[in-house]
Amino acid sequence: MPMIDVPGGQLNYRIDGTTRAGAKTLVFSNSLGTTLDMWDAQVAPFGEHFRLLRYDTRGHGASSNVNSSTSFAELGEDVVRLLDHLKIGSAHFVGLSMGGMTGMWLGAHKAARIERLVLCNTAAMIGPASLWDTRIAAAMQSGVHSLAPAVIARWFTAGFVAGNPAAVKPIESMLLVANATGYAASCTALRDADLRADLAHIGATTLVVAGTHDPATTVEDAKALVAAIRDARMLELDAAHLSNIEASAAFNAGVLEFLLGVRDG
Repeated sequence: MPMIDVPGGQLNYRIDGTTRAGAKTLVFSNSLGTTLDMWDAQVAPFGEHFRLLRYDTRGHGASSNVNSSTSFAELGEDVVRLLDHLKIGSAHFVGLSMGGMTGMWLGAHKAARIERLVLCNTAAMIGPASLWDTRIAAAMQSGVHSLAPAVIARWFTAGFVAGNPAAVKPIESMLLVANATGYAASCTALRDADLRADLAHIGATTLVVAGTHDPATTVEDAKALVAAIRDARMLELDAAHLSNIEASAAFNAGVLEFLLGVRDG
């Protein structure tokens, strides 16, 4: 597993996809409690067109984090460090939930590094703070695995959980082995973040993906992003929070169409 050093730890990353000269790089950023493997259903279809760069957010998967807290400025700078290490000037970016907030920060503060931006099942502010304080306490006292049943119930609809165990089980397994300190540190970033003022400064053409049944980041949250970001459009899918998994075929088709500029102009 390739790694790069970042302040406070190391970042694990993986490169897949086309090796065609001149191919654009597409970065995928994971949600809270998952790893870069949450994007497995996107590797084959997106890899036909792009060089894929997946990474484990610090404190997740094989990426370490020795700090008890973090911020989206730090998580965004990690992506810049990764691009610099790989000598990638700019890239498309797809992030879900926590990864989407990392994308917002990058789009506003590192605009030259982001070409097209896809913000999935996310919001500029996810609260209240008490929710995250409770989550931090539970993770540190009882482990992230203790949160898994409730989290899975928010991430997928009940029908999908019942009918698609092969898709749900790998995601549940990520939660069962997640690092409590890394998880809690990311919860501090989510608790303290209010990126609403950043949205007007995002210059990249943006797609906002929403799940009709998402209880965590709602369709109304997605509409608020579209209204605040200058060049944004929306894709609503029949899914809960992890729309890239529950509605993978529609997700892949819609996001690819956007990234390839099929309907531009």
